[in-house]
Amino acid sequence: MWKTIFRRILMMIPQIIILSVLVFALAQAMPGDPFTGMITNDTPVEAIEALRERAGLNDPLPVQYVRWVGNAVKGDFGSSYTYKIPVVRLIGERIGNTIWLSLVTLILTYLIALPLGLLAGRFQNTWIDKVIVVYTFITYSIPIFVFALLLLWWFGYHLNWFPTRGSVQSGLVPGTMEYIWSKFYHLLLPAFTMAILSTTGTIQYLRTGVIDAKSQDYVRTARSKGVPENKVYTRHIFRNSLLPIAAFLGYDITGLIAGSVFIEQIFAYPGMGNLFISSIGQRDYSVITALLLLFGLTTLFGTLLSDIIMSIVDPRIRIQ
Repeated sequence: MWKTIFRRILMMIPQIIILSVLVFALAQAMPGDPFTGMITNDTPVEAIEALRERAGLNDPLPVQYVRWVGNAVKGDFGSSYTYKIPVVRLIGERIGNTIWLSLVTLILTYLIALPLGLLAGRFQNTWIDKVIVVYTFITYSIPIFVFALLLLWWFGYHLNWFPTRGSVQSGLVPGTMEYIWSKFYHLLLPAFTMAILSTTGTIQYLRTGVIDAKSQDYVRTARSKGVPENKVYTRHIFRNSLLPIAAFLGYDITGLIAGSVFIEQIFAYPGMGNLFISSIGQRDYSVITALLLLFGLTTLFGTLLSDIIMSIVDPRIRIQ
């Protein structure tokens, strides 16, 4: 196990180097620079050039890349040109909201997807299966921003059941039960929106696994021994059908963290996704490159996590 993990970590080193080059190149390819928005008809060109020179933007690209990587290794991504605070501090203020949103979304996703996938596979080609297939077709085809706007309008503005922006009610003392409940209450609608759209793959994988497992010899043996049908599905078929889902658990976690950009923007939820979109509009390059690198690293570690989980639940695939 430890040899496998160590080998996968070594394989990630060139991937991280390539990721850093791509992130730096993407930032350089964006139009303008952090000081473009400061230019007006009354702004002296010399003043803007002095700022660019001081920030090192006039240095050769290899010099800028080496300086950026060296600072990133030390945890220094510079300061935000917009918020005038260190990038690490700015991301630290937002990352907790995104992590909690992703965690609640993941829980809701499996609470919805696992029962539906099991029912669809057990009652194959019945009206239950057809209803669930239609549900997965709709959730797969509807754009995330359309679905989010519909839920925001209906539950937020029309029914007024949930808040429509922010992550906590203002004026509450951090650490109190009121504060904790307000945090959970504010992320519930965005999390439910993401969860509904994230159930499609899990339902389809589980449905296929259940259908395949129903014809296996160990299922026939369990039935011949008089095992109740419910236990056949919950203890035998369901457990073995979870293998492909477990393999994608790491991808699901990291995908939710990196994929919450649109949800956070629509619900005005102050997480990393919302910060990423606003930084692009303001050309805040320090924040953009830091977030892109963080999202990329999260994806790489999600791949590692999926490999580890799969090797635990199915020892046959462990790399010797």
